Amino acid sequence: MKTEKVSGTNASHDVTIFTLSTCGWCRKTKELLKDLGVKYEYIDMDKIEGMDQITARTELKKHNPRASYPTIVIDNGKMVIIGFKEDEIRGVFS
Repeated sequence: MKTEKVSGTNASHDVTIFTLSTCGWCRKTKELLKDLGVKYEYIDMDKIEGMDQITARTELKKHNPRASYPTIVIDNGKMVIIGFKEDEIRGVFS
């Protein structure tokens, strides 16, 4: 599954975000993580196709059966944040 990587100084967690490129809440989530210096990977689900999309959708549904966006998967699913929940995100990464 191909992801886009964003560098940051805070690499205390393994973070993957499932997003849509057109989603305002997804953009806000990425901006917040960047502001917090979090190193993360993301997948714009609407920009992938074929087997990559099938693989990514299967992975997303393991953590969020509704497959809503954004879905933040932390430490391979030990914690999952669904939606833009600023206080919860800050609590994990601050």
